[in-house]
Amino acid sequence: MARDKVTYESYEQDVFDNPPKGPVGVHRGSRSVISRIAPFVIVILVAALCGFGAWAWVTGEYKNILNLNTSSQTAQTSGTEKKDSSDAKSNSTDSSDTKSENTDSSNAQSDSAATDNADQSTQQDQAAATVNKATQVRVINATGISGYAGQKADVLQTAGYTSVEAANPTGAVPTSTVVWYQNEADKATAEDVASTLGISAVEQVQGLAAPITVVLLN
Repeated sequence: MARDKVTYESYEQDVFDNPPKGPVGVHRGSRSVISRIAPFVIVILVAALCGFGAWAWVTGEYKNILNLNTSSQTAQTSGTEKKDSSDAKSNSTDSSDTKSENTDSSNAQSDSAATDNADQSTQQDQAAATVNKATQVRVINATGISGYAGQKADVLQTAGYTSVEAANPTGAVPTSTVVWYQNEADKATAEDVASTLGISAVEQVQGLAAPITVVLLN
């Protein structure tokens, strides 16, 4: 019997005869450039930091670095303190300005009140110094000379007085010739009456029958 030739096709195919396409199992795809370079970069940076730290420690430069950080913190603190001090001075200045304004306002009010009082006093003085020839004047004859009061009344009317009357005494009379006035506002008029009649005595008396009374005596 002739021996049969055994070939690949002589065996029945199974799952191993149709493997999946592409790498499987321990086989993986190619990595990116960054993922391959990253470990080397990290190693270089760590080595550089370690070298810098060793150099700073050996040369003592780490002290200067610490001092620099301390100086920066001190400068920041000093700047904050200066700002607070400046704000405090500004507040103090504002308070002083407010007090000055209040003082000026108080002084202005005082000056205004003083001015008003002075104006009122001036008006009163002007009113007292005004001669009012329309004021009622009574001339009393206590001399015993008939018609003497009428003569003096005529003198006053000639001087411009419009309300003058002559009368006889009805009660007690003074010891000398005098001009009486009742209100302070009639003082100037009483003085003018006395000057017109040549009388030197002028007195303020309450309870008069007329604002100005002239009492004639020998």
